[in-house]
Amino acid sequence: MGNIFGKKKRTRVTEQDRAVLQLKQQRDKLKQYQKKVTLQMEKERQLAKQLLKDGKKDKALLLLKKKRFQEQLLDKTENQISNLERMVQDIEFAQIEIKVIEGLKVGNDCLKKMHEVMSLEEVERIMDETHDAIEYQKQIDDILAGSLTQEDEDAVLAELEAITQGEDVELPEVPDEQLPEVPEQEPEPAKEKETPKKKPEREMLAV
Repeated sequence: MGNIFGKKKRTRVTEQDRAVLQLKQQRDKLKQYQKKVTLQMEKERQLAKQLLKDGKKDKALLLLKKKRFQEQLLDKTENQISNLERMVQDIEFAQIEIKVIEGLKVGNDCLKKMHEVMSLEEVERIMDETHDAIEYQKQIDDILAGSLTQEDEDAVLAELEAITQGEDVELPEVPDEQLPEVPEQEPEPAKEKETPKKKPEREMLAV
């Protein structure tokens, strides 16, 4: 069967990684040597006590001198371990600094590209247009605010309060009746009725 998940990506091991590994291995070896010498010194110290009890002072003195020499070696070993650990820390910190510098470089390149896309003049133009648009809208708001009466203002505030509280505003009912149509031409004025002429008085007397 083939590898279902594909080949694993190999991790890149740098020279700095190898150096850190070698330094840590040397440090571990020195610590093992330090532990071994410490145990040996304790055994020789107990042996020196036994020699003194047995009256073998010269041999006991020789063992104590050897122990003193080993203590000096332990001091040197401790200094070497400290130097190795300091060097490991310096290399690891240097690697971190390199990564930080690389990140700053990438960020700087990105900023340069962004600045090329949008220049300072373009930003100033956009800001000016935004300011003009805001001022224009403010003028419209002022005009609308000035055209409303106090009653209208109160009604608007009441509607806003109702919307905020989740209530519907009661609007006046619209009549269902249709309005009469307005004639296109004005009606002609009505003609005055002719009043009958009075008969002459002579005709009236003759009758």
